[in-house]
Amino acid sequence: MIPTATSVPAAPAPDPTVPAVGRAWPVGVRPSVLRGWEPPATTYGRGHRGVDLSAPAGTPVRAVAAGRVSFAGRVAGKGVVSVELTGTGNPPLRTTYEPVRAAVRKGDEVEAGEVVGTVEATGSHCGTGTCVHWGLRRGETYLDPLSLLPPWLLHRGPSRLLPVLGVPLPS
Repeated sequence: MIPTATSVPAAPAPDPTVPAVGRAWPVGVRPSVLRGWEPPATTYGRGHRGVDLSAPAGTPVRAVAAGRVSFAGRVAGKGVVSVELTGTGNPPLRTTYEPVRAAVRKGDEVEAGEVVGTVEATGSHCGTGTCVHWGLRRGETYLDPLSLLPPWLLHRGPSRLLPVLGVPLPS
């Protein structure tokens, strides 16, 4: 089954365990979310422990927030980069991006928006297309990675100005 692109879901409810550290999408400006976060009912249950973002092979993958690279290598034939985010508690939040050809090494410090690698042409679980699977964990608990982004980055569509009470409409 080939996933279909959907519009970005409504901003997730603020999670008190996730500080607002995100500044930008890991790929592109407003990539299509091919598959959203579906938390499992139990620790080992079925679910989707991240979000899949549409991105062609070769697309730069950026750190969502500042941190230290905790892993950059291959897992089950896929390139994976994990970044422990600075100032997010103990245990810290950790973002993971795959399939990614790493441009960083374990121990490297990265800033928000810094390129950590590029999308690989193979290894995607998004059918015939390519995507980046973006995950977020605190310790062993998976969280919705979209919760790292400020709400204005999740908004799609044109901005609309609302009338101000007491101010007449232009003629």
